[in-house]
Parts: sequence; C-alpha cells; structure tokens
Amino acid sequence: SLVEAPALPATELADSCYKLMFSGCTSLSEAPALPAKELAKNCYYEMFKGCISLEKAPALPATKLAKGCYNSMFEGCTSLKDTPVLPATELADSCYYSMFSGCTSLVEAPALPATELADSCYIGMFSGCTSLSAPPALPAEKLAEDCYAAMFKGCTSLTEAPALPATKLVYGCYWAMFQGCTSLEEAPALPATELANSCYKLMFSGCTSLVEAPALPATE
Repeated sequence: SLVEAPALPATELADSCYKLMFSGCTSLSEAPALPAKELAKNCYYEMFKGCISLEKAPALPATKLAKGCYNSMFEGCTSLKDTPVLPATELADSCYYSMFSGCTSLVEAPALPATELADSCYIGMFSGCTSLSAPPALPAEKLAEDCYAAMFKGCTSLTEAPALPATKLVYGCYWAMFQGCTSLEEAPALPATELANSCYKLMFSGCTSLVEAPALPATE
C-alpha cells in the first residue's frame, strides 16, 4: 500500500497533469509538496479523491488559478482535518468545485478572500462536511452563475451562515447553498433587490432547525 507520495517539484503545470494521480490510495497519509503558483486547467482534478488516511493537505500557494484546477481534489478524504491557505483573490470557472466534498472530519474552512467570483467557483466546495460548524466569510458583492450552489449542502453541524452582501443576483447563485444544514438556526440577511432565475432555489431546503425566514426586499 502506498503510504508516502513521491516528490513533485514542478512549478510549471499542464492541463490535467496530476488528474486522479493518487485517487483511491486509501493508505496515503502524507501528500507531496505542490509548489506551483500558476495553475493549469484541471491540473489537480480528483488528485487525492478517496484518500481516507490523509489528515493534512499540502500548502497550495497558487495565486493564478485555472478552470477546474482544484475540482474534487480532496473529495472523500474523511480523515482530513486541516485545510491549506487559499490565497487567490482572482478566481476561475469551477476552480474550487467540490474541493473538500465529503471531508467529514473537517472542522474549519479556509479564508476565501475573493471579492469578484467566477462561474461555479465554489459549487459544492464543502458539501457533506458534516463536522464543519462555522463558514468562512464570503465578502464578494459581485457574483457569478452558480457561484455558491450547494456550497454547504449537507453540512449538518453548521450553526451559522455567512453574511451575503450582494444586491444583484445571477442565475443559480444560491441554489441549494444550505440544503440539509439541519443545525442552522438563523438565515443571513438577503438584501438583493435584483433577482435572477433559480437564484434562491432550494437554498434552505431541509434546514429543520431554522426558526425564522429572512426578509426578501426584491423589487424586480
């Protein structure tokens, strides 16, 4: 059984270069360093998916992202407790898609400093993280299609929601964002006055502890 990964010193990546590289390596306990600061399309796609013994993620210093770069990178890593710093402030389409989905031991989310989003950038990022109790701040006021879709879906320990300051919404932006968050007791304020198709669809579906609904001041 593979318990230690080989060194991966490359700083210039190519599309899908590490795709599925260690997927299903259930005994792998330590990840290699990943020093690249500029990523490529799908470069880390499902790289450690199903590595159930991995407890710590490697540092991810990249500030220039690419489409799908972290897609499902740690999906199903049920022992993962610590997340790396994610310093990028300019995002790419689907860049964090399902990155930590199913990481049931994850208790804290990394900071997400971006103020301008990309299509599907955070879709499903923490879905099924049943130990996550607090969300990261989400300061973006300019949204993108499906940007927060299913982001915290099934986070059954989540007791609070982040502030959502955007006033102009886009297609699917909050779709199923908190679906199945059974410990969520209070919804965030929703100040948007310009809505879009499916923007709030299933947003709080199955939130059985939610006792009060937010005001909906939309005029269009």
